[in-house]
Amino acid sequence: MRKGEASSALFNTIDNQSAGGGLGPSCICCTVAEEEAIRMNASLKTFVARVPWWGKITGKLILAHAPVDYRIWKRLHLFEQGAMEVPTYAYQVFQKHFDQARSLRRLNNWIGLELGPGDSLLSAMVAYAYGASAYYLVDSGEYARAGVQQYRAMAKFLAEQDLSVPNAQYLESVNATLAACQARYGTLGIDSLRAIPDESVDFVWSHTVLQHVRRVEFLETMRELRRILRPDGVSSHWVDLQDCIGGALNNLRFRESVWESPFMADSGFYTNRIRYSEMLALFKEAGFQVDVISVKRWDRLPTSRSKLCKRFRDLSEEELRVSCFHAVLRPA
Repeated sequence: MRKGEASSALFNTIDNQSAGGGLGPSCICCTVAEEEAIRMNASLKTFVARVPWWGKITGKLILAHAPVDYRIWKRLHLFEQGAMEVPTYAYQVFQKHFDQARSLRRLNNWIGLELGPGDSLLSAMVAYAYGASAYYLVDSGEYARAGVQQYRAMAKFLAEQDLSVPNAQYLESVNATLAACQARYGTLGIDSLRAIPDESVDFVWSHTVLQHVRRVEFLETMRELRRILRPDGVSSHWVDLQDCIGGALNNLRFRESVWESPFMADSGFYTNRIRYSEMLALFKEAGFQVDVISVKRWDRLPTSRSKLCKRFRDLSEEELRVSCFHAVLRPA
């Protein structure tokens, strides 16, 4: 078996997911509400797939800079910070990262952190069910939904798996649920990471998040994750290098000065465009030992090399064809 094949199977239901994705019909124990959300998401994706890349960018730029709260776009399924508010999906994604970590070290009475939870803080409940003594959720803004319905649904799901759940009295509000799970929600990005003590976290994970960290903050973010991780801690990250426009490389068409401008970066489709080899090098520069578990590549470039800006046009074919990868990081 080649390196990564086993873990590729481990992620066989989630390896193509990017922001706003989902597991689809293969989810176990989906509720009617979850199935309806999946159908709505699929219908929207079918419509969006017919729009050319430049039309998607234009539309997103207009919508993102309209004076409308993110939660309104969320309800309309126009902008979403992932699918982690679906209990089965949140559970399966967490479990696969957690299983990867505990295959490398024992995790008892452990402290964990999810980077970039997006719309949902459900992983705090799953971490509690798996024995976490404390848990952090760190994001760059307050994206999580305030309603408690999804947390009650997660409690029901976990109970059906014979796992521990907070008492019902703690499910009356999001803050009460987090407190019952010994979890803290930080929404200040790097500043929230800086507030966490040195070498205090056993397990750090993210799922299709690192590609969205602003380029100018990426190395500092990784250094902060290294600082808070215990000497024997484990960090697991699934990184999606596809654009957020059509799952290709259209984000590589633009000059750096244009793409990194606040107008573009705040428009809901930003990725830092750090390619595979460069990201591995930055992990190492931040002080990590890097183990690449699996790599997915396109059979051929989804966007013509001639359409890319010069910086990316000169990269090798092998480098550009990397669409997703899973890396496990440990202190070097």
